[in-house]
Amino acid sequence: MDRSFYKKFAKGFWGIGSVTYILLIGFIAVFAYVLSPDNTKNANNMHLSIHSKPPGFQVLILKIPLQGVVNKDFSLFQGTAIFYDEIPIEEYHLVNDGIEYRIYGSQADVYEKKMLTDFPSAETPKAIAASFIEKRTFYLGTDKYGRDFLSRMLIGSRISISIGFVAVFISLFIGILLGALAGYFGGWVDRVIMWLVNVVWSIPTLLMVIAITLALGRGFWQVFIAVGLTMWVEVARLVRGQVKSTKEKLFVQAVQVLGFSHLRIISNHILPTIIAPIIVVSASNFASAILLESGLSFLGIGAQPPIPSWGSMVKDHFRYLLLGKPYLALFPGVAIMTLVLSFMMLGNKLRDTLDVKN
Repeated sequence: MDRSFYKKFAKGFWGIGSVTYILLIGFIAVFAYVLSPDNTKNANNMHLSIHSKPPGFQVLILKIPLQGVVNKDFSLFQGTAIFYDEIPIEEYHLVNDGIEYRIYGSQADVYEKKMLTDFPSAETPKAIAASFIEKRTFYLGTDKYGRDFLSRMLIGSRISISIGFVAVFISLFIGILLGALAGYFGGWVDRVIMWLVNVVWSIPTLLMVIAITLALGRGFWQVFIAVGLTMWVEVARLVRGQVKSTKEKLFVQAVQVLGFSHLRIISNHILPTIIAPIIVVSASNFASAILLESGLSFLGIGAQPPIPSWGSMVKDHFRYLLLGKPYLALFPGVAIMTLVLSFMMLGNKLRDTLDVKN
């Protein structure tokens, strides 16, 4: 792409703004465990006594080391293991042989006690307070299980970004292959492929995704494959039409006369000339894949718990819209909306930029 493309693309806010936001979400998805306050796997550290707390909520956390847990290094893609049993407390007192504390939300006169032996690395009660008690802030509050909502939001971005890439890759591979064959060879090849396209096209997308998901089993990768297998028809129809018109041009007829193979003509001479509309439809499919995954997660057949997903977070908390805590459903809902909007605006901007008439 030449400089004129970048100049045209940079005009206006929506092109640069959508790309910037998409790159930001991509950065968050890659470094989610680095950015998350709770960097345990899937941010699944539950504190039922502090469930559904508002943004900015602060509480003291007593961390009791778990026995027999093997220490593992931090992983960029898996986070860390859970090493502590975390207990939200309202207050504590140091005693000679340990610490007494009152659990958050319990009766005022009920105290529990932990001995020094429960903290292998602490030699005095003061060492317990210094090393195993911290004041924690939940910047977006907690969900209905008392998990850090911000951490779940950050890690949940991985599902949306990942399913977009995987689904678009699958749809491009199948769609370009079948569309190119149908458009280039025509005849019975075209009729068979278009019959298959029309059959798949006639089935409601969400219904087909649900059927494929149930056939493959519920899980992380199964959803990705199911969404990808339902999105190739748009690519195939587009590529078929573009290839069918391009193969009639003189430069294609010239390379045919020279005796080049069909594969070489399609891959080296036809597909490079139709890459622009393929890029546009890919951006649209990216947005559609995110919406489909969110819908599947809302129905309970998407990414399975405890894996965080924006769609499942909306499902878990949509009743809170009527219970005075709408942010628990609005935060992931707005995240889905803004990411889908960014990809749609990117597709529109690419369409206008790549249009030779503009």
